[in-house]
Amino acid sequence: MTTDATRTGDEPRAADATRTDDEPRAADATRTGDEADVTDVRDVPAGAVEPSSDGGPPATDDPAGPTTAVRGGGFWAWTALGLVVVVGLAALTRYLEQNVPTWAEGTAIEDFGAAIEYPVYAILLGLLGNVAVTLLGWRDRIAAAFRTEFFIKTGLVLLGASINLAVIASAAGPAIAQAILLISGVFLFTWWLAGKFGLDDKLRALLASAVSICGVSAAIAAAGAVRARREQLAYTASLVIVFALPSIFILPWLADVFGLSDAVAGAWIGGNIDTTAAVTAAGALAGEEALQIASIVKVTQNALMGVVAVALTAYFTLRVERRPGAARPGLGELWRRFPKFVLGFIAASVIATWYLDAAGSDGKATIAIVNDLRVWFLILAFVSIGLEVRVASLREAGWRPVAVFASATVFNLALALALASLLFRNFSA
Repeated sequence: MTTDATRTGDEPRAADATRTDDEPRAADATRTGDEADVTDVRDVPAGAVEPSSDGGPPATDDPAGPTTAVRGGGFWAWTALGLVVVVGLAALTRYLEQNVPTWAEGTAIEDFGAAIEYPVYAILLGLLGNVAVTLLGWRDRIAAAFRTEFFIKTGLVLLGASINLAVIASAAGPAIAQAILLISGVFLFTWWLAGKFGLDDKLRALLASAVSICGVSAAIAAAGAVRARREQLAYTASLVIVFALPSIFILPWLADVFGLSDAVAGAWIGGNIDTTAAVTAAGALAGEEALQIASIVKVTQNALMGVVAVALTAYFTLRVERRPGAARPGLGELWRRFPKFVLGFIAASVIATWYLDAAGSDGKATIAIVNDLRVWFLILAFVSIGLEVRVASLREAGWRPVAVFASATVFNLALALALASLLFRNFSA
């Protein structure tokens, strides 16, 4: 767990003016924009001093300012133990991801075993580890090792290297048109529906981003823009995984039932399934051409993640968290709130595109190494989320986010099918 290391001592803690009565109070509303609001003030033991998210001096909730704490040998010993736990669970996650498909070959669960992605193992193992370290009384002592924000942001920056802008340009017309129309339509529908269900604005932003763009990665970017609580991010990530797994098998089957062409089927799959790996699995089941189109459509949507992060930053700064009578925030405030790792994501995309163009086929091996490193960082992030999550906070969300996510998924299916049929009807790869 990290605390707000950037709040100055003379700034009072702002309440989350948008929360509903059954939502817990969000932490410091003056946090910088590139850090998700992952601290629930109720979780910090009295008198506890936690390290800042950037490795600087510890920060406290004392309005008089941060206090000085001496990190003795005990602190570093417990932190080292925490790192062993996190890295160990991450290694076990990678082991299961790589070996379960082999173990499942020739059995009734072969397709299911091959479809399970690393976020499933990572979050489940993190939750199991959470239970174990809580029972042992270690959880708060080793919490400094749960560097979720660092792992997430590093992983997302590296994700940018997998987005070849030249590939997007090869199907620029229909892919970009579908991405813009689909993201806009599904995001606005989900945002509206979540409001009707009375969900907190921050959770609304996470759900809408996850359904409309690219699942967990988009939810992470949105969390940085709106400063959502870590429990909200964990809840959203869990919903993405639960809905993505059956989609791998259902959408190729429905594409065959509807008699869709490979191009339309691929565009439909790429515009619906919320994780890139699941899109690849479903596209492969639908056929080679469908896989190519699905990958291009999904990568195009991923590339628009930064645009949505900018829009959310501006909306929450200017509308949601702006106090009545307060001066209109300027560009400086927007820059302070903006999740700056998105700039790294964009830079990585540009650099990777240039590198592949210059190095040719030899550059793919280098990009593969970067992608593997990205997977490791995201595994560490998902393990840390599982270790940090508070079950009580998840229970407070109740059934409403599930209903919103399910309804938005159905709307996404219908709108994506209509757009794919219109834009890719005469498309030839």
